[in-house]
Amino acid sequence: MTHLYALCDCNNFYASCERVFDPSLNNKPVVVLSNNDGCVIARSNEAKVLGIAMGEPFFKLRHLVESKQVYAFSSNYTLYGDMSNRVMQTLSRFTPHAEVYSIDECFLDLGSFCHIDLHTYAWEIKRTVLQWTGIPVSLGIAPTKTLAKVANRLAKKSKKANGVLVLTHPQHIQKALEATPLQDVWGIGRRYARFLQQRHVHTAYDFSKLSESWVKQHMTVVGLRLLKELRGEACLELEEVASPKKGICTSRSFGKRVNTFDDLQEATATYAARCARKLRRQNSCARLLTVFVTTNKFSENDRQYYNSKTIAMPVATNSDIELIHYANLALKAIYRDGYWYKKSGVIVSEIEPEYQLQLSLLDTIDREKHGKLMRVLDGLSDRFGQGIIRTATQGLSNAWQLKSDFKSPCYTTQLADLQTAYIR
Repeated sequence: MTHLYALCDCNNFYASCERVFDPSLNNKPVVVLSNNDGCVIARSNEAKVLGIAMGEPFFKLRHLVESKQVYAFSSNYTLYGDMSNRVMQTLSRFTPHAEVYSIDECFLDLGSFCHIDLHTYAWEIKRTVLQWTGIPVSLGIAPTKTLAKVANRLAKKSKKANGVLVLTHPQHIQKALEATPLQDVWGIGRRYARFLQQRHVHTAYDFSKLSESWVKQHMTVVGLRLLKELRGEACLELEEVASPKKGICTSRSFGKRVNTFDDLQEATATYAARCARKLRRQNSCARLLTVFVTTNKFSENDRQYYNSKTIAMPVATNSDIELIHYANLALKAIYRDGYWYKKSGVIVSEIEPEYQLQLSLLDTIDREKHGKLMRVLDGLSDRFGQGIIRTATQGLSNAWQLKSDFKSPCYTTQLADLQTAYIR
């Protein structure tokens, strides 16, 4: 066996992060809410048992929260991101090659570990992550990334597996595929699932028995790769370095409606600064900047308005100062008085590597000075928290900020939120 992959998936990650710092929540229904506390985006197993659906509006279960039958939390992405980094750093101790697939999932390359007891090794990983971070995880191990996904799903659902499943024997792989509905296969979307089910393909095993030529004809090369992966032929390589994003968007619905230019400008400038920081993190610059604004389309009593403006910047940049400057120009072009705005956003595109930056003969910006300033700004933000230093345009009132009535402290990134232990 030349390939062997493990998929480590954090169980109910957002809810688990909240429980790490409040153990009294263990074995109780916990839900995490979307931006502006709109709807449910994460649930503990106990919340699932109560029948709380993903995406359920918060107002429908507010009475359960007020009566302490369910515990709700506003999204705390600062906390979740830092806890994710801790989990990924812990996993990196077990293999030199890993791919962080999402905030709560990581593929591990175990290709050279065939000589060890994989089940024992997986349990060592699971115990270590729980002990070092407090986050429970499940692991699926198999010859391909797609099969590792299948193994991980069954590891979480099977009481016998109890969070760890190794699929290396052909018989075990076949049984796992037979137990996996087609729509739960990684890479099978709704459209293809309907298409295949109409042709009596209902499980991952049914799909694995199709001919390669038929799959390629109806599902292109992507479907063919998926077929081979389910048959145990590794086609998806580990992506240890994330590919730079080709477009970056920062946008939020406001915590309350906004009708003044100043509030709209503060929000849009903040979004532009966040785009700039994301560009710097991947050592990139953007040449195009788009600003959009919109009212609440669901409000029948308000006049509706949507508009956007794109500006081609003379030189690609990742500077807060420049992006905010052009965002302000775009906003002034599309702002209309007399409307209640619900949302604005900034999109940067035509992204290119920072080292390939082409300057203009007419460029008057001291880019070396901007670069030094941005490095200092990023260093302070990393140390003291995002937004500790900002441009004047971003303001201080932040009346437009997201509604987050149930947000937990940033236990791991803010000194003021650090928990205190008392010894009696």
